[in-house]
Amino acid sequence: MPYVKIQTNQTIDDTAGMLKKLSKVSAEAIGKPETYVMTACDPKMVMTFGGTDAPAAFLQCKSIGLSGSRTKTISSALCGFCEKELQIPPDRVYIEFTGAEGSMWGWKGSTF
Repeated sequence: MPYVKIQTNQTIDDTAGMLKKLSKVSAEAIGKPETYVMTACDPKMVMTFGGTDAPAAFLQCKSIGLSGSRTKTISSALCGFCEKELQIPPDRVYIEFTGAEGSMWGWKGSTF
């Protein structure tokens, strides 16, 4: 049920490998089983942040039951991931958090 997507202006040599690492980090930070985590990436986008095209990223983090009390911890983990894996400084990363009700998240022909 957690979904984490990275949009970045960086080139990623092993996108699948990076997404597997992101899946693990996201599951731990969000506090959900990794078996439910979905990750996605749009690399090499034309993107600016603060008027420059230096390395930057925009992340979307969506999950059932995501509360504001967890977002600082998740932000720290995701920004740390971007810095380590993509060489993007935390001050060049924005994250959009979205919480959802289980009834608003479909899976296996039904909802949670």
